[in-house]
Amino acid sequence: MLDTVLWARDKYLAPGGMMFPDKAQLFLCAIEDSEYREDKINFWDNVYGFDMSCIKELALLEPLVDTCDPQQIISATHQILDIDLYTVKPEDLDFSSSWELKVSREDYCHALVAYFNVEFSKSHTKLRFSTGPRSEYTHWKQTVFYLDNPVVACKGDVLKGEITVKRNKKNRRDIDIHIQAHLEGKEADSTNDRHYRLR
Repeated sequence: MLDTVLWARDKYLAPGGMMFPDKAQLFLCAIEDSEYREDKINFWDNVYGFDMSCIKELALLEPLVDTCDPQQIISATHQILDIDLYTVKPEDLDFSSSWELKVSREDYCHALVAYFNVEFSKSHTKLRFSTGPRSEYTHWKQTVFYLDNPVVACKGDVLKGEITVKRNKKNRRDIDIHIQAHLEGKEADSTNDRHYRLR
């Protein structure tokens, strides 16, 4: 959506004009989500006796936009992008960011979750809201990126990696996302390296 916002800003915002909201941040955290993974992804391994695991790759390719229960969160949160809507350029929205998530309890890590916060810093009283899983529901929900395989994570382990986000060259409203994730933990050593496409 931001390309449209920036086009309107450049065309219509008068000198000294104000934008609402004017700041945004993007965050990642890790979750446990065995129920969804079993129902929607592992399901393809045996569909009424047929091996349809080739479909599983397509199921993993497209991130899920849905709400997560706060009880599913198993890590700290890491900010991966900070935007000032007065100064950001469209090309800045293609970005890469390294991240680290400290695991807060022993559990399986099935996915990474992205969400954003926005701020209205020019209003009489500063306002902000979050689309995160611990905040009140919004229609934006959260975006869930399932890992290739679940990872056993212990409290204190650190899941780290890099995320690269680029608008698709053929369809500018699609977003190509590459996530590398590595956990060298007490119980497991695991690497996930996957491309996703958000449509």
